[in-house]
Amino acid sequence: MSGRIYNFSSGPAVLPEAVLRRAQAAIWDLDGSGIGVLEHSHRGKAFMAVLERTEARLREVGRIPDSHAVLFLQGGASTQFFQVPMNFLGGGTADYCHTGVWSQKAIAEAGRYGTIHVACSSESTRFDHIPGPEATRWSAAPAYVHFTSNNTIFGTQWRQEPAVPAGADLVCDASSDIFSKPIDVSRYAMIYAGAQKNLGPAGVTLVIARKDFLERGSRELPTMLQYRTHVGEHSMFNTPPTFGIYVIGEVTAWIAEQGGLAPMAELNQAKAKVLYDFLDGSAFYRGTARADSRSLMNVTFRCRDEALEPALVAQATARGLDGLKGHRSVGGMRASIYNAFPMAGMHALVDFLHEFERAHAGAR
Repeated sequence: MSGRIYNFSSGPAVLPEAVLRRAQAAIWDLDGSGIGVLEHSHRGKAFMAVLERTEARLREVGRIPDSHAVLFLQGGASTQFFQVPMNFLGGGTADYCHTGVWSQKAIAEAGRYGTIHVACSSESTRFDHIPGPEATRWSAAPAYVHFTSNNTIFGTQWRQEPAVPAGADLVCDASSDIFSKPIDVSRYAMIYAGAQKNLGPAGVTLVIARKDFLERGSRELPTMLQYRTHVGEHSMFNTPPTFGIYVIGEVTAWIAEQGGLAPMAELNQAKAKVLYDFLDGSAFYRGTARADSRSLMNVTFRCRDEALEPALVAQATARGLDGLKGHRSVGGMRASIYNAFPMAGMHALVDFLHEFERAHAGAR
């Protein structure tokens, strides 16, 4: 780990060490140009080469077809919460799957532009699972269907996209699990994601969307808020987040070096299994997500005696296991183990949790 500690932060989150080294060199000198990546003109040849290779790498690793545009925007997923309905809802009805805080925020923003039909929800059980088809009711003709693929706060994740009605346009907030596993992009009208969990630094938002879907967006909006603007200008309508785009390109190259998305998914499953198996075998801890809905990206858990949790987090931090405190709205602990998080860190965490349990088991 080169002296680095284990970073369980939910985002901005751990990046591959090899990518950090490349970025370190590129900040000083990008591709032998004698100018650092932070200093290059966004319209110069050096950065245009970065932009082109980043998109090419994304398309290759993600198997993104030509039917879909790749955009690098700003404002995070929170901007997409309103930009999507602003463009496509137009006073109609959209279906939303409600599985946590982020879907709740998306629903609230979309309600400004039309009618929101909550097709399914796990709110009644504190978002501890992903609702199944039997608990889902679609509206007659939704403008689009929206879901959040992974829920960082509650530690749940869709095993596969919801089975929407034939012809329905599927929109996904994939901020916390994009490129963690293979995905059939052709099934989606739009996928959007803040980069700061699996793809790069904060400040750049990746949008992958069907071109004909984007073309249907409202033409009455400010130029900057129309997706077609960014398609037409190749994400260069205004100054793009150049460094973030560079890092996404390097992270995507790193994923390719690991063998691609299928091996990445296998590694993520193996990492999560180390922790889930330990929690399942312990009477001292308990996981908070239902077993059939557990996230491979964010493992949420608690001590049976919740009063011990502040001490656990403090001692873990002192041991170089940083960022385990759960979201302020739910408490407990959360281990965020995105693509770049190493397997060695999983074993280090389990060793610590076992030691903590032995030291405090009498307090139960």
